[in-house]
Amino acid sequence: MDVGNPWVNIAIFGAFVAVTLVVVVRVSRGPRQAGDFYHGGRAFTGRQNGIAIAGDYLSAASFLGIAGAVAVYGYDGLLYSIGFLVAWLVALLLVAEPLRNTGKYTMADVLSFRMRQRPVRTAAAISTLAVSFFYLLAQMAGAGGLVALLLGVQDQLGQSLVIAVVGALMIVYVLVGGMKGTTWVQIIKAVLLIVGAGVMTVWVLVLDGGNLSTLLERASAAHPEGDRILEPMLQYGASDASKLGFVSLAIALVLGAAGLPHVLMRFYTVPTAREARRSVTWAIGLIGAFYLFTLILGFGAAYLVGVDAILAAPGGANSAAPALAYELGGTLLLGIIAAVAFATILAVVAGLTITAAASFAHDVYNGVLKDGKASPEKEVRVARTTAVVVGLVSIVGGVLANGQNVAFLVSLAFAIAASANLPSILYSLYWRRFSTRGSVWSIYGGLLSALVLIVFSPVVTGSETAMFPGADIAWFPLANPALVSVPIGFLAGWLGTVTSSDADRLKQAEMEVRSLTGAGAERATPH
Repeated sequence: MDVGNPWVNIAIFGAFVAVTLVVVVRVSRGPRQAGDFYHGGRAFTGRQNGIAIAGDYLSAASFLGIAGAVAVYGYDGLLYSIGFLVAWLVALLLVAEPLRNTGKYTMADVLSFRMRQRPVRTAAAISTLAVSFFYLLAQMAGAGGLVALLLGVQDQLGQSLVIAVVGALMIVYVLVGGMKGTTWVQIIKAVLLIVGAGVMTVWVLVLDGGNLSTLLERASAAHPEGDRILEPMLQYGASDASKLGFVSLAIALVLGAAGLPHVLMRFYTVPTAREARRSVTWAIGLIGAFYLFTLILGFGAAYLVGVDAILAAPGGANSAAPALAYELGGTLLLGIIAAVAFATILAVVAGLTITAAASFAHDVYNGVLKDGKASPEKEVRVARTTAVVVGLVSIVGGVLANGQNVAFLVSLAFAIAASANLPSILYSLYWRRFSTRGSVWSIYGGLLSALVLIVFSPVVTGSETAMFPGADIAWFPLANPALVSVPIGFLAGWLGTVTSSDADRLKQAEMEVRSLTGAGAERATPH
């Protein structure tokens, strides 16, 4: 597939990296404390943080994966957009404000507030690292497919080198800028992504006379499945198992966002709970508008580029949006949109990396190994070292996941977050009797069940599109485990609580007052 001039693509690409690195260095100047690395000194307004949340959330899955899923599967691809957007209502109504009031740096601060510190912090950190790893797989796979399309790289070695470069840049952003630098990269990226997608959306609609019906008619006429792309269940209606798989996917998407550690950590970058709520309302508006754009872009790619050409291009379905950009505006627009997509990947992986590093350093190293007595300087040094390790591990994982649909890979991260994190978060915030055993059982029960079901699912082995197509150890029929693993997480939390009696009523009362009123929210969380 002809993708224009690779040198133009590389030049636009490099210009963005250079500009964002300059921004990261400038905003990171001055004295640095632990809080600057973890939450940027709580110096961002609700609007700024909302834009950054949109930048964090609108990942390669949103731009590359969903546009590709709509182009290939039509209506069923749009279900990703609906699930991702509705998920924010759960975050807004149940999580954002009390989480901001109760925590300090990480999700584990909330989960361990009225519990025994060591077991809960350990469990929360392990869950955070697992969710971050699966999310990183999606971004790295998106990077491989995107740059493969840009540079015409067909061989596996070349795409693996691209993934390694993305990992290296991610480490630099985190080490140099911390949360403050990462946030500004996400703000820049969010603005560019939404504007770029908006321009392409208007362009496609102009070609169709501003008539959405004309767009849908042309897409269905050009698609191999015809009018079926306008109806539900093209992808999920082949069998009873695939229908259950759709229900499982919907559960993961709707409940997962409120348990994503890198999104939850963003609530700590604002000074008050009111600004945390404002952040989410800004994020919902921006994310909702963008997902409407993906509908137009996906159907536009279906008839302007063609499904067969999309699937034959490097990166497969993930190439739909860049290929559409090339069809509309040639080499220059492709280079700009591809650079924006690359910026998307860089910003998200930087946010994920800093979340994983903060969780290990703050929760495991300081909270568990040092019993909360490590100096802030030492804790940040450990976090920086962890960021390097996470970057290297994500490179290896990204090479293995290369070629998978990134929206689907993100849905696995959502499933783990919904299974392991959300039950414990909701129980901690709203159930007075919830205990340490309940928290630990909830996290490990949801996490282990989700991981086991993923390992023995068609995602990993037993199908042509699996990560390891040559092997077959799959016995779980669903591609997404949430239908089973989310109830297990809630049930394990309930069972652990009713079989124990270690609830601290005084700490529970303090947490309830603090989460609802914000009183004492700036005080350090006790270890």
